Amino acid sequence: MSDEAVQALTRGRTPQDYIDERPIWPDGTPLPSTPMTSMQWRIWTLAAAGKFFEGFVVFMTGVALPLISRDFQITPGEGGFVSSATLFGILVGAVALGGLSDRFGRKSMFIAEMIIFCAFLALLVVCQNVTSLVICLFGLGMALGCDYPTAHMIISESIPSLSRGKLVLGAFALQACGALVGTLVGYAVLVLVPDLTAWRWMFATALLPALVVTVYRFFITESANWLYARGRLKEAEVAAGRLLVRTPSYPGVVTFSEQDVLAAAQGHGGGSFIALFRPRYIRATILASVPWFLQDLSTYGIGIFTPTILASALGSTADHVRSVSDLIANDILATKGAALVTVLLIVGIAFAVVLADRLGRIRLQIGGFLGCAVGLLLASLSTDFPDLKIFLIFAGFMLFNFMTNIGPNAQTYLLAGEVFPTAIRGSGAGFAAAFAKIGAVATAFLFPVLLVAIGTRWLLYSLIATSLLGAIVTWLCRIETTGVNLDTLG
Repeated sequence: MSDEAVQALTRGRTPQDYIDERPIWPDGTPLPSTPMTSMQWRIWTLAAAGKFFEGFVVFMTGVALPLISRDFQITPGEGGFVSSATLFGILVGAVALGGLSDRFGRKSMFIAEMIIFCAFLALLVVCQNVTSLVICLFGLGMALGCDYPTAHMIISESIPSLSRGKLVLGAFALQACGALVGTLVGYAVLVLVPDLTAWRWMFATALLPALVVTVYRFFITESANWLYARGRLKEAEVAAGRLLVRTPSYPGVVTFSEQDVLAAAQGHGGGSFIALFRPRYIRATILASVPWFLQDLSTYGIGIFTPTILASALGSTADHVRSVSDLIANDILATKGAALVTVLLIVGIAFAVVLADRLGRIRLQIGGFLGCAVGLLLASLSTDFPDLKIFLIFAGFMLFNFMTNIGPNAQTYLLAGEVFPTAIRGSGAGFAAAFAKIGAVATAFLFPVLLVAIGTRWLLYSLIATSLLGAIVTWLCRIETTGVNLDTLG
């Protein structure tokens, strides 16, 4: 009998043990996997929708930014605040709201984040000045920041361990789909509404779908793992039973031991940020946060400003914007190029979904970081080979987008929600997301300035260095979580 099996017998059964239970054929042969219930699929779908809205709004901001700047006559200094407001909101939301899921529950924050998102999205559509614009973008970011840890946990604590990687990343893939759809919707709106109000219509398209998702989130069950860790055994039994309703019915009766709950609580400590820096968890904290920070430096900088970089590099835009029509024409051209490059995000995450539970998180993250460095190097060579300029830029950006999503963009998100025990999982994943977004905010704020000050080549060189550093940190602090029962962590 394996060590994990012995441990499961000695400690009693946890919610994850019931979730992982596989049915057995009459001849005693177990099924190779655990079938998902309708409640599990509902939770997954609603969490995936949140990731879609994140990609939709963040990447559409890159399309809308030139129009917003012209509409409000935004100065270069104000432009930094506008472009970084959403990312700074994500930073604050991940810490201030994401960690609250350890205290108030996964479901409560899962609903609250969507209410906040819808409220600020509606206000954004009608805002009238730069101040209100920044506040609304910040509010949207707070909601999305809360979603980083909460969406991961509400999925991973509700599904079988052996399929956790592909299902969590499958939901995360909707971020890339949202980025592509956001870019395409931005293009469509620019064509249909070729004036400065187009950016308002871009954001308005997300409002009704977001309201629908908010309503449906009221009709899911709370995480049985969280209730169990809090010692609320009866509620945990009810939640697990509701989660695992299927025909034919199994498992039978869901029961938990109070002694096991007390032992687990004493072993893991309280759910606070201080616990993340205790010797027991410091390695997990570094692995969850530092590579994610390094990855966001390049991913958000390249992602948000891809339209600007491509428009400049392709050289077929109006050199001097004399009218709104010139501005719209430039934006349409850049958006077409951005849509083409963004397709590789979806291809990359599709590979990550397939490979995460086969090759493992650590191997994919290290390989992805190295691939990102190669892609950025290709793009930097475009200034040395004028005849191959367009090819090298597109090839480099496409390789970068593919490798970042098969590797660090997907795996850092996955690992951050897996390397901590239940009692501090929300705080740990929230801290990691917030720390990562420090890099994203700095990139969004400084990228336009650095692009002018040091040029595209040296900016890309610096991002190559951060990608290589990400691979090194991942290797030094590696913790492989593929197929691991999360109740055994810590």
